[in-house]
Amino acid sequence: MMTFHIAQLIRITLSLLYISLMIPLPFLATFTHADVPEWLLWVGIGLGFTALQGALSQRVVVDDRSIQVNYPAWVPKFFVKSWEVAWSDVKDLKMRTTGQGGLVYYFINRDGEGFLLPMRVAGFDRLVKLIQQYSAIDTTDVYPLSQPWMYFALLVLTGFLLLTDTWTIWTAIDLGRSA
Repeated sequence: MMTFHIAQLIRITLSLLYISLMIPLPFLATFTHADVPEWLLWVGIGLGFTALQGALSQRVVVDDRSIQVNYPAWVPKFFVKSWEVAWSDVKDLKMRTTGQGGLVYYFINRDGEGFLLPMRVAGFDRLVKLIQQYSAIDTTDVYPLSQPWMYFALLVLTGFLLLTDTWTIWTAIDLGRSA
């Protein structure tokens, strides 16, 4: 049995992007005297970050019987959808185009149900080889939705955004003191 998790580069990048987008809000709300209390923004940011971590805690478990996608017990079942498909029920791996022009793949079972192949896991190449080994489906043309350099570029840009956030928060605090 092998377990695949969301790649660390993706987890770190998306977590930092969330932080960089959300953290300035309570400071700016205080500075602009917004109707929303600062504490409520902090609670919302905390809940949103927890939800993001739940979504990023996806696990893909592959053994000689099935492939399954699941989440830790602390992630509410209404928030995410776990699934499992036995290799004997896998009929095909269908490619679909996304709205942005990318390609995603769905396992199609004997009942015609589709199950999205997780593509942001660490060791995706190994996962694809296991799929071919256990399902006998040709996976030579299956590639991840996005390449690691894309997340690295987003991470660098997020770093610049965090620098801007630092300046924004500093300015809001400084102007709040002098007002």
